[in-house]
Amino acid sequence: MAVTYSEVRDEEVVAPGRVRGGRLDRHLGSLSAKERVAMGKAARKVVPREAHASFERQAGRTEPLELLERQALTRLSELVPIRYGRMLVSPFAYFRGAALPMADDLSLTPTTGLVVQACGDAHLSNFGIFASPERKLLFSLNDFDETLPGPWEWDVKRLTASLEVAARDNGLSKKQRRRVVISAARVYREAMADFATMTNLEVWYARADDAMVRSMFKSRLDAEGAKAIDKGLAKAQTRDSMQAFSKLCGIIDGKLRIIADPPLVMPLSHLIGEEPVVATYFDRLPPEIDKYVATLTPERRVLFSRYSLADMARKVVGVGSVGTRCWILLFTDHDGDEPLFLQLKEALPSVLESYTGRGDYTNEGHRVVDGQRMMQSASDIFLGHLRTDQVGDNQNHDFYVRQLRDWKYSLDVEQMGTDALEVYGELCAWTLARAHARSGDSLAIAAYLGKSAVFDEAIGEFASAYADQNERDYDALALAAAKGRVVAFSNL
Repeated sequence: MAVTYSEVRDEEVVAPGRVRGGRLDRHLGSLSAKERVAMGKAARKVVPREAHASFERQAGRTEPLELLERQALTRLSELVPIRYGRMLVSPFAYFRGAALPMADDLSLTPTTGLVVQACGDAHLSNFGIFASPERKLLFSLNDFDETLPGPWEWDVKRLTASLEVAARDNGLSKKQRRRVVISAARVYREAMADFATMTNLEVWYARADDAMVRSMFKSRLDAEGAKAIDKGLAKAQTRDSMQAFSKLCGIIDGKLRIIADPPLVMPLSHLIGEEPVVATYFDRLPPEIDKYVATLTPERRVLFSRYSLADMARKVVGVGSVGTRCWILLFTDHDGDEPLFLQLKEALPSVLESYTGRGDYTNEGHRVVDGQRMMQSASDIFLGHLRTDQVGDNQNHDFYVRQLRDWKYSLDVEQMGTDALEVYGELCAWTLARAHARSGDSLAIAAYLGKSAVFDEAIGEFASAYADQNERDYDALALAAAKGRVVAFSNL
C-alpha cells in the first residue's frame, strides 16, 4: 500500500529516503551517486509510479469551503468578498485561490519522501517573466507565499492540474488536454534527468532566459503566435516603477500622492484620516523600515538610502492573496524625479504547514524570502522582510518586501490554444524541475521517475480527476454565494 504524507510526516525516516518530515536533507554530499540512485529506485517499491494516477477525496474530509472560511478569519474581512468574487470568475480562477484545499487533498496522496523546497502553489499563473539584477529577462516561478520544504510531487501535481483546468476553460478537447498535461509531466521528468547529470554549480546557474523562451515558442507556434511572444517580452521591459508611477500617482494639493481607487487602492489618508494624522503615522515609520533595510545586503542598503518615503496605500492583489495586508510604498529620490515602488505583502503561514510541519522559521516573511532565493533563478535586489505592528491593529504581522514591478510580466494563459499551452506548460515544468534540483536530490528523483512514460501517464490521470473535483468545488462556492453563506463581489 502506498504511503501518504500524513502517515509519515512525523517519522524520523521516511521510507525509503532519509528526510524527516518537511526538512531538506543537508547531507547529500555524504552519499555517493550510486547510493542516491539506489534510494530513488527503491522508492518505486514503496510508492509505485502508477500510484500517482488516482485521486478521490475521502469521505469525512473537511469541505474546501470550510477551509477557505477558516483561512478568511486571518484576513481583512472587508476584502474577503472580493476574493470570493475573483475565485468565481471561472474554475481556473477558483483553482488559483484554492491552494489550501488542494494541499489538504494532496496530503493524502502517495509521496516518495524525497523532499525539496516546494513552491506550495505552483499553478500556471505563478510563473512569469521578470528582470535579473543584471537586467536580463528571465522566466521562473514568481510567487512564494506558500513555500516550505515538502514533497516534490505536490508541486508537479498542482502545476499539471492547473494545466488541465486552464485547458478546460480554454475549450480544449479531452485529447488535447491530455496531450498538454502529459507533455508537461514528461518535460519535468526529462529535465530532472538532465539536472541529475550536472554538477551542483551547473544546476545552480541554470536558468530560462528570454532567448530560451523565444526559442521554445517560435519553434512550435505559427508566425502570429511567435509575434505575440515577442510583444509580451517587449512589454515586460516597460513594467517598472516608472510605469507604476504614471498609472498610480498624481499631484494632490501640490504633493505627490498615490491616487485612490476604492476598494482596490486605498491611500493611507483614506484609511486613517487627514494630513496631520498621516504625518504623525509617517513619523513612526522610519524604525519599521529600518527593520526591512537590515535584511538587505550592505551595498543595497546604500542604494536604498538614496530614497525617501513619499506615500503608501493598501492594494488588493491577485486571487488567493486577496484579504492579506498588502501595501505599496512610494519612495522618491531627493528631487522627486526618480520613483521606487515597493510592495509590502503580508506573509501568513504556508498552506503546507499543517501537513509538513512548520519548519525552522519564526518569521513568515523570512520563510518566503529564503524560499524564493532558493527556488528562483535570480531575485529582486530589494527583496527583504520585516515584522511590524504598524498596520492599523497594533498586532504584529510578518511581511516580505519586493519591488512592485521590475519588468514583471505574466503570459495570458486564458487566451492560449493547444500548441501555446503545451509549450507554456513545458516551460513551467522545466523551470519547476530546475527549482527542485537546486534544493532536492535530483539523482534520487530522476532515478525514481525513470526513462519510461509511466509517471507521465499517471499524472495525466491525476490531473483529469482533480480537475473534475475542482469543478465540483467551484460549483459549491457558487452555490454558497447564491444562498448567502458567503458574500462575493464581482467586477473588482
